[in-house]
Amino acid sequence: MGKHIVVGSGQVGSHVAAKLASQGQDVTVVTRSGSGPEGVTKVAADVADQAGLIEITRGADAIYNCVNPPYHRWLTDWPPMAASFLAAAEASGAVLAVLGNLYPYGPVSVPMTEDLPFDAPDPKFRVRSRMWEDALALHRAGRIRMTEVRGSDYFGPGATDQSFLGDRFLKPLRAGKAIQLVWPADQPHSWTYLPDVADALITAAADERAWGRAWHVPTAEPLTFRQLGERMAAILGRPAPRMTTLPWPVLRVAGLFVPMIGELRHTRYQFTAPYILDSSAFQQTFDVRPTPLDQALKATLAA
Repeated sequence: MGKHIVVGSGQVGSHVAAKLASQGQDVTVVTRSGSGPEGVTKVAADVADQAGLIEITRGADAIYNCVNPPYHRWLTDWPPMAASFLAAAEASGAVLAVLGNLYPYGPVSVPMTEDLPFDAPDPKFRVRSRMWEDALALHRAGRIRMTEVRGSDYFGPGATDQSFLGDRFLKPLRAGKAIQLVWPADQPHSWTYLPDVADALITAAADERAWGRAWHVPTAEPLTFRQLGERMAAILGRPAPRMTTLPWPVLRVAGLFVPMIGELRHTRYQFTAPYILDSSAFQQTFDVRPTPLDQALKATLAA
């Protein structure tokens, strides 16, 4: 039995903690509020407190960075938290498994692979680039062991309001009402299933073949919002749902008053053109596949 420290208990961290606990591991979940799933030790702490995180992670085998501050606070919140994770990984000797994302790649016109250069113009996304570069430098210097897994937009049981396939999509779908989208309905897009994200993090933390590089979470073939709605409706035995898209100027005005809506301008490029993730490297190296789509959609609808 290993000692695992999961920092963050949102839509990914809660899955990671629950999966590890089901395996009989010693799991501690660290959040600001002290929340977390059943069957784990819960600790309330400020992740930016280096001394505190070092003490919590003492003797750990793996540390999972599943934190995700609001986008509009990345520039201020991420640097001190990232420094704490590196200090804790070095002090404890634990493997640091980081939940990354695709934002550092910036706008792309090809399927994304892990060797794409970081080309994001947005300062917030460059914060994530710097986090990766700092952690990789310490790994190469032999001071820590680390890995990072990156997925596309999440869906599945436990998805929060941040998910475009969360309640804002599912409630009208179930009710037979029109689904109001903030992005075009017919652009191909990769969607990553939350339990697959958790599995990838756990695999990467435990397997030394994963250390010292980034990996893309096993992800099914891209689908549009419309295709996903049709697949879900068929599972429910309903007709294909109607979809409407809010005009972009309306969203820009709303963003002046609601910070999270305002942040959509930074990720708009991901939904106005095909946005496709290539996860073949992880799949081939660790002999895994993404959860079959219909199985994932059934679980999402049942949650």
